[in-house]
Amino acid sequence: MATPPPGSPLPPDRELVLIDRELAQLEARRGYLLARRDWLLRLPAPGGWTAPGVPARPRPAEASAPSAQNVLLTLGAVLLAVAALAFTLVSWGSMGIAGRSAVLAVVTAAALGAPALLLRRGLRSTAESVAAVGLLLTVLDAYAVYAVAVPGVDGAAYTAGAAAVLAALWAGYARVLPALLIPLPAAVLTAQLPLPLAAVASAAGPVGVGWALLVTAALDAALVLTAPGVRARASVFGPAAVSAAVLAAGALLTGLSESAQAGSAAAAAGPALLLAAGAVLGVGVAWREPSAMAAAVAGALAAVAALGGLARPGLSREWTVVVVLLLALPLLAAVRATALPVAVRRGLARAGAGVAALAAVSALLPAVGSLVFRIGVLGEVWAATAPSRGAYGPGPAAAVTLLVAAGAAGWLARVLPRPEPGVIAVVLAWAGLFTAPMACGLPVAAVLAAQLAVTAAAGACALRAARGPGYAAAVCAAVGALNLSVAALDGRTATFAVFGLLGAGCAAGAAYGPAALPTRAGGAVLAVGYAGGTVAALGALWGLAVAWWALPLLAVPAAVAALGPRLGRVRIPAEIAAGVVGAVALLLPVREPALSALVCALAGVVCAGAAVRAERRVLGWAAGALFVAAAWIRLWASGVAAPEAYTLPVTVLALAVGFLRRRRDAQASSWTAYGPGLGATLLPSLVAAWGDPHWLRPLLLGLAALAVTLLGAHRRLQAPLLLGGGTLAAVALHELAPYVVQVVDALPRWLPPALAGLLLLVVGATYEKRLRDARRLRAALGRLR
Repeated sequence: MATPPPGSPLPPDRELVLIDRELAQLEARRGYLLARRDWLLRLPAPGGWTAPGVPARPRPAEASAPSAQNVLLTLGAVLLAVAALAFTLVSWGSMGIAGRSAVLAVVTAAALGAPALLLRRGLRSTAESVAAVGLLLTVLDAYAVYAVAVPGVDGAAYTAGAAAVLAALWAGYARVLPALLIPLPAAVLTAQLPLPLAAVASAAGPVGVGWALLVTAALDAALVLTAPGVRARASVFGPAAVSAAVLAAGALLTGLSESAQAGSAAAAAGPALLLAAGAVLGVGVAWREPSAMAAAVAGALAAVAALGGLARPGLSREWTVVVVLLLALPLLAAVRATALPVAVRRGLARAGAGVAALAAVSALLPAVGSLVFRIGVLGEVWAATAPSRGAYGPGPAAAVTLLVAAGAAGWLARVLPRPEPGVIAVVLAWAGLFTAPMACGLPVAAVLAAQLAVTAAAGACALRAARGPGYAAAVCAAVGALNLSVAALDGRTATFAVFGLLGAGCAAGAAYGPAALPTRAGGAVLAVGYAGGTVAALGALWGLAVAWWALPLLAVPAAVAALGPRLGRVRIPAEIAAGVVGAVALLLPVREPALSALVCALAGVVCAGAAVRAERRVLGWAAGALFVAAAWIRLWASGVAAPEAYTLPVTVLALAVGFLRRRRDAQASSWTAYGPGLGATLLPSLVAAWGDPHWLRPLLLGLAALAVTLLGAHRRLQAPLLLGGGTLAAVALHELAPYVVQVVDALPRWLPPALAGLLLLVVGATYEKRLRDARRLRAALGRLR
């Protein structure tokens, strides 16, 4: 280790640490000063002031040198191209087309040879611009040859040949000058024209044009996959790939359109062969290129369309869907074909899944329509009409399609570790089995029996299956049950049979099912609903008016309340459903007050019976409200108009409850115990007394308010004291109001303002004493309970 320099009392390692620390501080200070200096330089200085010693910064250039150069070169190339077009197509003095062609050929040769010299001098951008002009000139040369040498040749045929020659020339030019970027993509784009134009020129027809498009697309794909060199492949990948996709899509759409219009299998053979070739091309591209999964999807769809097109002329539309679905199902097996490349495997599987999904949707539409059609039964309940098969259900092919798609989804559910295929399988299987009896044209009784079996199977699946498929099965079972319920209203026997069986099944599932709580809760709700529906149907069968159905309907909430804790985990949903049934029972007799009062009283008895249990004490409030409502409706039906007849029973009951509450809890507030009861009678009676011209009601109300006030003062209870005193004061004011009005009318107009001003002066003079008195009054009231 080197010795420290003379005068250094510290060892070298310690001194290095200190030096590094000071240098860091200096660097931080330097950064701050530089930032401050930059900020000061940006400040707007009056009078054009500039910091001393600081040169004025030059204005930034609005365009960089390379961008300006590119703009100039582009504009130059465009102008040259316009001049060449005008020269060739219009005129140049008196020179004919042959002379112009010769001059143009010389200029073209010069334009194509100049880029080589420019590249040697490093002027690459200029070389690209000149080369672009040269390529355009070759197009004009081709037009000149056509105009001079072969003016009678068919335009489409000559354009096809010229495009092929130009594509070859431009490709060779790109090979001679590989540093240029424009010639090779231009050659690729021009090469798309020869075959399609040749097919048009030879009147090959739609299928022939499709073959020309497909062959060109295949050549583009081969160019993309086999282009030598990284630079060459990068320059042709974009144009060739886009061209291949567009042309292949055009070829496949042409084949699909022609296949759909074919009237026989022989006529469909040509388009089918074109589609099959497109399928081979798509799968082949995906086999070589891992990122071309879309090509595999398109190829698989083309193969299905080719085979389906051959079978379509001899089948109806519905059965054609079945055949196409059967042709697409083997594509799903590619999921497990590990020998195939990943892109091919995924593309085939997705194509098969897409075809299956479209087929299932096309079959679901008539199935859903048949279910919606049953709503018409509500317009003629128990009419025992059998709709025709055409309106009653879908065709058999729709049911077969749904079942086949369900089987495919079920197979995928076992292969793939995802819940979605299982959910789809359950829904499609239920839809197919549920609509199959209607599709077969069976009698109504047989249809209902078969659909009951399907609904029961869906319910059992909901109780046993995993969460996703189980919930899907539960929803399907609920939809099927509701649809069956509507259909069963067509006949009396069907109504009781369907409602009874479905209600029993839902109750069994809610009671004994090992499923999760939501499924069991839904079963409990449906069971209570079917019990209510069965009771209502019995009322209709007995010939009762709709309003009188309310009495037997109350048996449903009464039964649920009686069962209570025996319902277990489904108690709450069952009680909620029972509450809904009870609410319906309360609404049915709204137009018959006497019957409505009876129903409210019976409902109050049900709530009171349920409130006996400690965990349902809250229903006591509902029972009290129903009893009060029953009494009020009964009084209103009897023509009673006095409000005290409605309020006094409530007051008596409320005061009794408040008295019991105060006996158990001496600290309870008088407002809680007696306030609601007293207010229930005093306030409505006070409102009625103010509009009553007679003396009896104000007298009785005043005496009652006086008694309440005295009782509140004696017991030191705040609520009776204030409510009674306030009511008594209001009654007294009501009695004195006519005399006050007479006195005010007799006084001069200036006297009331004068008295008000005098009062304000007196209150202001004794403000402090009045505040002290108010505090004492508030304290006295506060000591009351």
